This record gives sequence, structure tokens and C-alpha cells, in this order.
Amino acid sequence: MTTLSTWRFATAEGAEAALRTLERLQYRQWVTVEDVAVVAWPAGAGRPRSYQVGNAAGSAALSGAFWGLLFGLVFLLPLAGSAADAASGERDPAADLSRVGFPEEFLQRLRDRIAPGTSALFLLSTEDQLDRLREAFTGTEADLLVSELDRQQDAALRRAFDADDLIDR
Repeated sequence: MTTLSTWRFATAEGAEAALRTLERLQYRQWVTVEDVAVVAWPAGAGRPRSYQVGNAAGSAALSGAFWGLLFGLVFLLPLAGSAADAASGERDPAADLSRVGFPEEFLQRLRDRIAPGTSALFLLSTEDQLDRLREAFTGTEADLLVSELDRQQDAALRRAFDADDLIDR
């Protein structure tokens, strides 16, 4: 089963430090992740900065469009505007993510936990990697938020945002 794990760190630099640990572990083939993205929100900044890392091989399971949409929904779109668009009958991007396993409650938890002065590491992996990731981040004061996708949701997510598909078009 595919898992999107979000590791929240109490400092704006915490996710990038954890990323270096993760890269070493991937290089040693101790842990396998399909895709990684980082959000860092320095204290006093109006919004976070984010970027997609991919995996140790330099490839990414999802396109930057997925991460851009996810981070835009979480950090940039006001909730009232999204609800107003949905009420007016316009397309609601949050509904698109909810169809592939990211309900509004999940997005709200991200909004509540990632704030100025914090950072987060978003990892797309298989469920069996979570214990290794927990062990890797022991002592880093990382909070974990997990969303598991069933096979149907995983397929829908990859169809909608697959990096290889977007390149082939």
C-alpha cells in the first residue's frame, strides 16, 4: 500500500537536516522512498518555501504538479475561498485530492501543524518502510502524520499526476 508520510519538525531547518539523513539511508539501500518533497517555513515569513527532491536515483514518482497542488491547497488558498468556489459550482481542487485519498480533514491537519518556524518532509513510500523511517528519525523530534492509499486511490493519484505520463504527452 502506498503511504504519504508527513514528518513535521519544530524548526524551519529540521526537514532539510532529516532529508540529508534520508539521502544517506537511500544511498545505502536501507530505506526506499518513491518521492520526497520539503516544506520549510522560516519564522516571520509570510509563506513557506517548498521543493520536490525525488528519490536517491534522481527520479520522482509524481510530477511537480502534484506537490504544487497539494502545497497550494494547504498553504496558499484560503479556506473560505475554496469553500466559496465549491458552493458556486466551480471546480474545487480540494475535491480532486479527496478523490485520491486526501480528504479535507487531512489537509486541515497539515495546515494546523505546519506553521511559521516549522518544516516538514513529505515522503511517498510503501507502508512497510514506515518503521525504518521512524527509526531513522529517532531523536529528531519529528511528528508523524500518515495518509495511506488503497490500490484504487494510488492508481488514481498516479494517473492524475504521474511524472512519466506528463513527460510523454
